Amino acid sequence: MKILLYLEAEEFLSRSGIGRAMKHQQRALDLMNIDWTRDPADDYDILHLNTYGFKAWKLLKQAKKAGKKVIFHGHSTKEDFQNSFIGSNLIAPLFKSYLMHFYKQADLIITPTDYSKRLIEGYGITCPILPISNGIDLAKYQRDEAKEAAFREHFKIQAGEKVVISAGLYFMRKGIDDFVKVAESMPDTRFIWFGYQNLWTVPAKVRHLVQKDHPQNVEFPGYIKGDVFEGAMTAADVFFFPSREETEGIVVLEALASQQNVVVRDIPVYQGWLDQQAASLASDVPGFVKAIQGIIHSDVNKTQAGYAIAQSRSIETIAEQLKAAYEETMRL
Repeated sequence: MKILLYLEAEEFLSRSGIGRAMKHQQRALDLMNIDWTRDPADDYDILHLNTYGFKAWKLLKQAKKAGKKVIFHGHSTKEDFQNSFIGSNLIAPLFKSYLMHFYKQADLIITPTDYSKRLIEGYGITCPILPISNGIDLAKYQRDEAKEAAFREHFKIQAGEKVVISAGLYFMRKGIDDFVKVAESMPDTRFIWFGYQNLWTVPAKVRHLVQKDHPQNVEFPGYIKGDVFEGAMTAADVFFFPSREETEGIVVLEALASQQNVVVRDIPVYQGWLDQQAASLASDVPGFVKAIQGIIHSDVNKTQAGYAIAQSRSIETIAEQLKAAYEETMRL
């Protein structure tokens, strides 16, 4: 059994959750000793598509004509396309139809959560849909003093200074507006948003938030990976992710794996796997402020319960589930 993993527009998506999910798939296949390729010219048994561009459609038709099995990874929904790029809400219904055009061709759809499975089923898709987490590499996010020192040095963190971090593209869907509002209510705490998006692709309100309409205690350093980001995940006081819509939220898994205190918006995607025992869930700015202050003042610590969730979604566990999915697809 050989898998063709395909990610169109990789340069654009490499910094996104989809790009990281693709890397997790490669790692999982290696763990299971399953042969895979990224080259469409190679021979293969299953085409595993992660994106939905014109090249992916052409590859899909070729695979179908050759009698190959096709798996789509349901990273995207109409719901998480909205409130992102300029005009995204206007074209969201068309994007849904476009997605369905692809999903209807699948032998199997893999999607990260039960919530995203329900959304795709609601589109009228009838092929099997299997929820499998994107997974997390636990070893990568263990505390490392050298990485923490790199983070503190990069941002000139002073002793005793409280730091709240987040990560994501500059989208309203990601809750960037509430991130700034919470920071305004906590002027003695530093708020750092990791991530980058070309500002001319997002609405003016978001562009202005990033460029000028934020208090001095908010920083937008852009996309940073490696030791500085991983050090931030363990050395910061809180990981605050106010996203309004996700299909899973890989950065949340990264924070849980870092044994970090996590504050998220209470949205349907977390139902059934992330609750108040393992993270602080709130619905508005006052709730976020209360949750963050409770952690900063050492009244709340849910890191061990959160880490247990990350363990349940470790890359080793996900690798076994992916292998089973591939084997079942071959039998269809």
